[in-house]
Amino acid sequence: MHPEADRPQAPPAPETRVLVVDDNADARSFMTRALADEAMLVHTAASGNAALDVLMHFTPDAVLLDVDMPGMDGFATCVRLLDRHADLPVIFMTGLGDIGHIVRGFEIGACDYVTKPVAIAEVVARLRSHAGKARLARSARQAVLGSSVPMFAAGRGGKILWINDSAMALLHARGWPVPGPGEGLASGLHAAVLRLCIAAETSADGLCLRRLTSEAAEVVVVELSAPGQDLGASAAVPVLTPREAEVMAWVARGKTNRDIAEILGMSPRTVNKHLEHIYEKLGVETRTAAVAAARRTLGTA
Repeated sequence: MHPEADRPQAPPAPETRVLVVDDNADARSFMTRALADEAMLVHTAASGNAALDVLMHFTPDAVLLDVDMPGMDGFATCVRLLDRHADLPVIFMTGLGDIGHIVRGFEIGACDYVTKPVAIAEVVARLRSHAGKARLARSARQAVLGSSVPMFAAGRGGKILWINDSAMALLHARGWPVPGPGEGLASGLHAAVLRLCIAAETSADGLCLRRLTSEAAEVVVVELSAPGQDLGASAAVPVLTPREAEVMAWVARGKTNRDIAEILGMSPRTVNKHLEHIYEKLGVETRTAAVAAARRTLGTA
């Protein structure tokens, strides 16, 4: 029923982009060669200030950062890097047994650490793991900020990661304080986000909230609407199951099957199965037609 040519194919694994920051030239050269051998694209910087300059023309998936550097040390560099890219994974390189450095690194936002002398296999595994999560976070950010539907993304701790203009306008109109990136949600909204970790929909004093990510996701993407509006607006049609509605919401926002699988915590094959059911329910035969039907029916972005 559905032409094979229309079935989305899994894209090749994206190249991991790494920024290595170390004042030691030999260490930079060694890491560049070793990571390049693992098909990674590597840029290097000899200081914290140089690392900030690199970010102007290179967007890494992860950063390997030496702790002990003259001038701006690794801790100060980490803070400055995260000021520019809050979802950038920073992995500290520290001496064996430097527990104080490890603890402080986590306190200022680093996501992981490796000890020197580094084991390349371990570094590569950690880089790929954190880089995959970073790409997922960027995908969610682009979906939130690029949509005209009121949406925001928050961590489970209640801090806003991204919020689009439509969501800010809706919060303001309903008398809720409008947080900026890195700021905490008002207590009522935070409690609602926590409820969304176990339920697909909830409400909070004049607002309806719908979760668009999986229950286990570390980043919770939320769609907002006012009472009386259809919480399932992004779900294309009311006959879809909640899981099909989640898949269709991300399809309508231009996400690939691989992206959707990562966002919703399922396999690409399962996403394909959901799409087949969606096609049947919408009476269409292609992904493009399904998105068009959703937009004609509901005006979704």
